[in-house]
Amino acid sequence: MVRRVAVVGAGSSGLVCIKTCVEEGLEPVCFESSDDIGGLWKFKETLDPERSSIYRSLVVNTSKEMMCFSDFPMPADYPNYMHNSQLLQYFRLYAEHFDLLRYINFQTSVRSVTQRPDFSVSGQWEVLTINSSGQEEKHVFDAVLVCSGHYTHPALPLSDFPGHDTFSGRCFHSWEYKDADACRGKRVVVVGIGNSGGDIAVEISRSAQKVRRKLLKLQDPQLLCLHPAFLSSQTFLSTREGAWVIGRMSHSGLPLDMTGITRLNNILTQRLPKALVNWVAERALNQKYDHRLYGLKPRHRLLDRRPLINDDLPGRVLQGALVMKPNLKGFKESGVVFEDGTVEEDIHAVVFCTGYKGNFPFLPSALSEGPNGELTLYKRLFPPSLQQPTLAIMGLFQTKGPIMPIVEMQARWAVKVFTGVSWLPLKEKMLEVTESERSRYMKSFKCPRAAALQVEYISYLDFMAEQVFDQTS
Repeated sequence: MVRRVAVVGAGSSGLVCIKTCVEEGLEPVCFESSDDIGGLWKFKETLDPERSSIYRSLVVNTSKEMMCFSDFPMPADYPNYMHNSQLLQYFRLYAEHFDLLRYINFQTSVRSVTQRPDFSVSGQWEVLTINSSGQEEKHVFDAVLVCSGHYTHPALPLSDFPGHDTFSGRCFHSWEYKDADACRGKRVVVVGIGNSGGDIAVEISRSAQKVRRKLLKLQDPQLLCLHPAFLSSQTFLSTREGAWVIGRMSHSGLPLDMTGITRLNNILTQRLPKALVNWVAERALNQKYDHRLYGLKPRHRLLDRRPLINDDLPGRVLQGALVMKPNLKGFKESGVVFEDGTVEEDIHAVVFCTGYKGNFPFLPSALSEGPNGELTLYKRLFPPSLQQPTLAIMGLFQTKGPIMPIVEMQARWAVKVFTGVSWLPLKEKMLEVTESERSRYMKSFKCPRAAALQVEYISYLDFMAEQVFDQTS
């Protein structure tokens, strides 16, 4: 009988997992390596190794109406798209309302999670933790919910670009980026056109433009001669495949996800020819700004991947503050070379917005049995290789919609499986389903790791709801 459940991490996933365990009569024990809740959304000036990091200006790209937990709406005075500090405050209100803090051990990191010798019978885990004083402690748990997130180990592909070792400028990952101060008045290349890449490129371009305008207003020839680099400051956004860019505001001024993620749209997308839906949607986007003229047009169709959510990027391109460039090819001593043969000299910094590795070093290596060493998960939640289904990985997926409602449903399903109320298919069936879904997404994502992470928002929620409610009725 499952009773004690280890919850690794006290971010959004950890909090909802604690609450779900309590509601089902279990005893959650949460281990959080920092001194506060919030996980990814806890902004810090300093960098902590193996912890998530966000930039100061980060604003969510899903609306409060769509992203809140089902039984705890966002405060009415919050904006539809909130700053990261407001989302962190929401988590604090949530934790206080449901009295969750008493289950959390702060400044306690999980070193390892290993199967007990009798795991095939008991399903129990041995969890090794270490606190801020360096004291290690072993615990035994009936189940484990991993909620530590997958934005902790930056993927910095410098070895892919010849000449990086002699480049005079600075190369760093967006994980290190906090604000545009260090890039003010400089020539900067941002590599990668995901949501972080778009945000960071726009912010740096604003900073560079402000410095240029300020110097020009001074009308002091001597000062301008002393600072020629400031006048030539420029931001470049390098993209390998381009992106479809959509703003947060939809028709009638409503939030994009509120009008886009609906049952009707889901049915139309499934029933109508995909080529037709793509043509109609892409035509509407190109009527706002032609993606080809702006250097944004991607190789993939709109429905194949998540779009870039950004309100300002096309405007920055239109003003010349941001210059679109093709994929980065390599480095020169003080510049960079792009795949179209163009060269930009006097580059001060290159910011790589190239994603994360999604590592969980405290988990058994045997669980990382995917084609490229990634975790193989049935329905992005359960490792099929386990003899007993008493471990679940929360939030390790990508989708076109808010994350928190999905994680809430994941928590409900996982706890039902832990307690034996809901059950999983045989290992062979789970592996078959997992491979089938990965193969389907490989048509849109060349990278097997990225393909394995994808889920359809409404369909995935519906499937989990059936597991939670149909098998318990």
